[in-house]
Amino acid sequence: MEDFHVDFAVVLSVLTLITGVFWALDKWLLSARRGVDDKPGAFVDFCRSFFPVIFVVLFVRSFLVEPFRIPSGSMIPTLLVGDFILVNKFAYGVRDPVFHQKFIKTQAPQRGDVAVFRWPVDPSKDFIKRIVGLPGDHIVYRDKQLWVNGESADLKDAGAFATSGGGVVYRLAENLTGVEHNILINPDRPTLDFEFTVPPGEYFAMGDNRDGSDDSRRWGTVPEKNLVGKAFFIWMSWDADQNRVVLSRVGQAIR
Repeated sequence: MEDFHVDFAVVLSVLTLITGVFWALDKWLLSARRGVDDKPGAFVDFCRSFFPVIFVVLFVRSFLVEPFRIPSGSMIPTLLVGDFILVNKFAYGVRDPVFHQKFIKTQAPQRGDVAVFRWPVDPSKDFIKRIVGLPGDHIVYRDKQLWVNGESADLKDAGAFATSGGGVVYRLAENLTGVEHNILINPDRPTLDFEFTVPPGEYFAMGDNRDGSDDSRRWGTVPEKNLVGKAFFIWMSWDADQNRVVLSRVGQAIR
């Protein structure tokens, strides 16, 4: 019960249960007792009308795809503040939406996946980071370069990146054991060097904005039970500073 918290999924589940019970009662019991010209009560009529809609929303959101909004810059340049993304809820196994117990196994996260998970410090909050370490991996981060099991994640220059504050940081293409993506490095910030072996059943997650991310380097690894899904698509992006949709980002795959 320590992971239980009331959120939208729980509310949807309760609504589905209540409306479903009265929908079923009306379909198989109450309707047979009513006269031809009698109408159901307002509440029963509401349940009959909205149960199918609520059930479909719960099913899609809990077991197939769920929308998320990016609230911070920890995954820049891969994801920007104001990006609206879709997360594949089926990718890492199907879980019930209330207690998060897995009842269908699919696949395990792969190194390089951009994953949404329930923050281990406070499971009521969802975080999004890149999985850089799998169970048993030996992770080293030194001089702002990542090493996994003794193999360096090669870095190549990918051009400067202008920050919202007017500064410039380095954008680098990182090859994480075959998965290439861009990261940001701020040369003016000190390196948080560490060496760590990922425990069984846990994952090491880091933001692509390496010097601007609160991640496993501070609060530890992500338990497998906290995984929510794999981010795969940007369906909308909103620039709050200019009050406009960023059309160039709409429809991008996340990798």
